[in-house]
Amino acid sequence: MASEKSFTEMTEGKRVLFITTHRIDYIRNTQEIEMLKAGGASVRCLYSGADNHIISAVKIFFTLLFSSLSDVDVVMVSYMCQLVIPLMNWKLKKKTLIVDFFVSLYDSMVNDRKLVKPGSLPASLIRRLDVSSLKHADRIIADTRAHGAYFCQEFGVSPDRLEVLYLNADTSIYYPRKVEKEKEFQGKFLVLYFGTVIPLQGFDIVLEAVRLLTDHKEIHFCLIGPVQTLYQKVESDTVTYVDWVKQDRLAEYIAMADLCLAGHFNNEIMKAKRTIPGKAYIYEAMEKPMILGDSPANHERYQEGQPGIWYVPMGDPRALADKILEIAGNGEER
Repeated sequence: MASEKSFTEMTEGKRVLFITTHRIDYIRNTQEIEMLKAGGASVRCLYSGADNHIISAVKIFFTLLFSSLSDVDVVMVSYMCQLVIPLMNWKLKKKTLIVDFFVSLYDSMVNDRKLVKPGSLPASLIRRLDVSSLKHADRIIADTRAHGAYFCQEFGVSPDRLEVLYLNADTSIYYPRKVEKEKEFQGKFLVLYFGTVIPLQGFDIVLEAVRLLTDHKEIHFCLIGPVQTLYQKVESDTVTYVDWVKQDRLAEYIAMADLCLAGHFNNEIMKAKRTIPGKAYIYEAMEKPMILGDSPANHERYQEGQPGIWYVPMGDPRALADKILEIAGNGEER
């Protein structure tokens, strides 16, 4: 998307201050820090360790307020940059500024979660936070080309300032392996889904597909996440519900699966069509076959006909159920 230097080329041999309101070991942060160092940059990190993004941003603000940046060539702000840049732009804009616009507050709060009404004063103020965070950035990183195109259209970002950086899975945890199926899964074609079950992911579509396949006793679903908090479970002996588990245990469940559901399957939230689900990167790292929602973002990385990759129309539980039946019936190893 961009014709200018990449962020690693911009920071080669430079002194970089890396700022994040998220935990420093978050996969997006570690991915970028490793890339900076591999590209020859000297990296110093600024983060608070607080779980709350706002509290973290306040701590970062006061640290920056009383700190000199004389020993810094480049400032890179990752994750919730809107909580840092608008308040400190007077200081940060004197440096080369790189922004990972991983989350648009406007898109998330107005379009996705619908917490704020479009056209309202709060929506306008949130949009201004996004715009002001992007205005002075020398390089803007997006997670997909589809997201980058949205930023250009919605916030007036120039395409030559954009760069796409796809997520990575943590391969120290998620890697190919053989794990014997647990007793309740043995002899079954095991279909796995995990997630936070927020509306964006389209978990309601998954549940309906489960319901449609309850008569197919040869297929068993393992659904991992806080299902009971938002949805009514499908009560059947063909489905196992698992509360949230640690990542190493999650990797074992994935390794047991014959097929994984990636999504996104929601067809009403536009953000679902512009993002690649994080679980897809994990399934890819573990070399597991998966079903994806037929979205522009997913097609940037995964091709129809690629081994272990299948697409279904978003928002269509019958199509998802039929695809699972088709794959299960093609003699996949159990």
